[in-house]
Amino acid sequence: MEISSEGRWRVLLPISVLLLVSSFCVGVIAAMTGVGGGVFIVPLLTLGYFLDGLDPQQAVGTSTATIVFTSLASTLVYYRQKRIDYKMGLILATTTVPGSSLGAYLTSLVSNEQLGIIFGFFIILVSVQMIFSFNNFKSSVSKREINSKSWRRRLVDSKGVVFEYEMSVALCFTMGFLGGLASGFLGIGGGSVLVPMMNLMTGIPMHVCVATSMFVMVFTSLSGTVTHLSLGNVNLEYVVPIILGVSFGAQLGAHVSRKVSEKNLKRIFGTVLLLVGVTMIQKFLGLFP
Repeated sequence: MEISSEGRWRVLLPISVLLLVSSFCVGVIAAMTGVGGGVFIVPLLTLGYFLDGLDPQQAVGTSTATIVFTSLASTLVYYRQKRIDYKMGLILATTTVPGSSLGAYLTSLVSNEQLGIIFGFFIILVSVQMIFSFNNFKSSVSKREINSKSWRRRLVDSKGVVFEYEMSVALCFTMGFLGGLASGFLGIGGGSVLVPMMNLMTGIPMHVCVATSMFVMVFTSLSGTVTHLSLGNVNLEYVVPIILGVSFGAQLGAHVSRKVSEKNLKRIFGTVLLLVGVTMIQKFLGLFP
């Protein structure tokens, strides 16, 4: 039975309010931790699927479109805070985009259910490492790479806080590619992979990792959104309230992040990562649509 315009508005209004409030909370968490927030938005849109006919492809496409605004809003705040490593971010972006394309292509060749479950457990292990703040691990390969081709970085934020660390250009390309590959293959935000790799493998300060991850996500989310728009997978009725919510939430989250210590920021990120891992396992086990 076809719903009248008035009846449709009565259905959409409570859904829009729910999405506005929920996406605001997602925006806060996403900006604080450097992840896109899609792992939370997609289930919310799946709820919309049961109420208003939004199919799963539209849920993913709409979520990807909203991540553009989450990353832009938080990047603007981090730009003012001067905590983005632009050189490193641009290097990461150059490889996340092709990595994401390859990951999307591999979904047609490999069973992503098994890999998704394995990767979910891996994410959980990483989250435990970050929650309990175990000593950062740097593999011998990473140490040799950084020591042999040291790329010294120094950032001074708007409050005068100094961040000093070392980075390898080759390692940047590798991390960006792996982050994009995971994003395209498993349907998760690249920040879920990039942030722990940058912090745990190379010791880059969490505040720089989070800010730079959101900057990189501007490029990867734009690329994905263009594809979903061409496929008609972006639902404009849902995308508007979510954009409003995540935009304001992301700005608040970026401001709050500055006041959180390195150790606590790692714990917050680890907790979010734990939810990501559990959600991935549920998804690939088929425990929810």
